[in-house]
Amino acid sequence: MLYLGCPLWANPHWRGSLYPQGTSSSDFLAHYATVFNSVEGNTSFYADPDSATLERWAATLPADFRLQLKLPSRFSHNSATTQADDILAWLKTLSVLGDKLGMLHLQLPASTGPHALPWLEQQLITLRPHYQLCVEVRHPAFFDKAVHEIRLNRLLQQYQCERVVLDSRALFSVLARSPALLDAQQKKPRLPVHAICLSAQPVIRFIGCDDASINQHYYQPWLRKVADWLQAGKTPYCYFHTPDNHGAPALCRQFVADLQPMVPGLQHPVLALWPGEARQQLGLW
Repeated sequence: MLYLGCPLWANPHWRGSLYPQGTSSSDFLAHYATVFNSVEGNTSFYADPDSATLERWAATLPADFRLQLKLPSRFSHNSATTQADDILAWLKTLSVLGDKLGMLHLQLPASTGPHALPWLEQQLITLRPHYQLCVEVRHPAFFDKAVHEIRLNRLLQQYQCERVVLDSRALFSVLARSPALLDAQQKKPRLPVHAICLSAQPVIRFIGCDDASINQHYYQPWLRKVADWLQAGKTPYCYFHTPDNHGAPALCRQFVADLQPMVPGLQHPVLALWPGEARQQLGLW
């Protein structure tokens, strides 16, 4: 199974392609879930979704959809004040999502380095019994291919957690010629790319630029890797970004189209006509 998605679903620019023209923002998620089977839930990093929102997601999403929600920044970026009871209370609010919450994403800041591994282990002890978990690190020491990286990877393997692979090479391969591209280059990390799989559910975050051919060049190594994972029975989670995310759905489709010949029998709704495209062909606007 390949779980594929974008970093959000609420993008009005997708009207006329991913979504029919005139689609209400309240219907974005329902249309998104007919094409993609996963999404990065980045909003939970900044604010807790209320119970009504969670219930709406649970009612809207099909049974085979898998959310990947980020832990709130108060847990990931304020390690001195993180309490297990607070995390467990937050997890309890998510129970309405059931199996549709496929994975939690613990994104750590660049300041969280090897000295914080005992703290990280406590978070894994708290979180892992309840949900699948992936951890994204940004401290340079965790990319040393030596003692610090080995310690981190062994810790994650011990608790059957995945390490997020963030690939931003395409984003930083071009000069910023638009405000969106400049903003993305200022905000996204520029780190080594280590193709790591520590569990049965590898996670890739590919941060592209606004040039489809450049993105296609930089994701080439991931085609073989993802194909190998699928053929080995693993369940990759792959998320694709572009600077303003206007082109994120198209980047997802391009990747799967290139992947399909390498994986016999691979099918994904992203390759079919999208809701907006289907209505265009029928001449409904």
